[in-house]
Amino acid sequence: MSPKGIIPIVLVVVIVIALGLSVFTVDETQQAIVTRLGKYMRTVSEPGLGFKVPLLEAVHKFESRVLEYDAGKAKIITSDKKHLDIDNYARWRIVDPLKFYQTVRNESQAQMRLDDIVFSELREEVARHSLTEIVSKNREAIMEEVHKQCDEKAREYGIEVIDVRIKRADLPAEVARSVYARMRAERERIAKKYRSEGEEKAVMIRATTDKERTILLAESYRDAEKLKGEGDAEAIKIYAEAFEKDPEFYSFVRTLEAYEKSLGQETTVVLPSDSEFFQYMSPPTE
Repeated sequence: MSPKGIIPIVLVVVIVIALGLSVFTVDETQQAIVTRLGKYMRTVSEPGLGFKVPLLEAVHKFESRVLEYDAGKAKIITSDKKHLDIDNYARWRIVDPLKFYQTVRNESQAQMRLDDIVFSELREEVARHSLTEIVSKNREAIMEEVHKQCDEKAREYGIEVIDVRIKRADLPAEVARSVYARMRAERERIAKKYRSEGEEKAVMIRATTDKERTILLAESYRDAEKLKGEGDAEAIKIYAEAFEKDPEFYSFVRTLEAYEKSLGQETTVVLPSDSEFFQYMSPPTE
């Protein structure tokens, strides 16, 4: 092939290479900045094709999605001098690619800076609160304050901190045992107090019940005696009326009742024959 035929081919290859070096693509999950010889030129925040000056300009791409930073466990002291093993995480994103590039360059460096910021703010905020507040009462308010402070500091690096949360807050094993022992002792004290109060109320209830029982029995006995007396009076009245109508028959009935009560099947009684008690059992005299 003659030199004249090679030149067009070389030109085509050069043009293709130049086009390849001047075209770049930004994904929909990315954002980018373009620099010329290290100097910032522009930010590309929309996905699609872009163009740059070959060899002179460089494209630096960064994530536009929400990223997650998961920290390891760290020991933090509360205001009441309790040690906590806190495991936390944060969600963040790059909101200023240029500032991000100028300060931390890449995500790994950003994670390191976030680690310092979050741990520092978390340690300071936890140190203002007691163990009880952190575990149960003011956890939401504490984390909101940590998030606010972390976000303010992270803005210096072109980062927005979306959220900071504590995944776990555990006591060290040796502290957990002593805390458990104190909690158990406290619960036992409360249980004894409740049992004592319950026993006191039980004694009061039994005393009140016994008093009411005594009163009820006394009233019942009184009413029974009253009714019995009324019945006896009525019976005496009836007997008196019967006696007035037929004294002989009344005497006969009363004697038979006495026989029934005093004489059984195997009873032997020795009395003189002229005893008044057996007057109705003696043969009639002519």
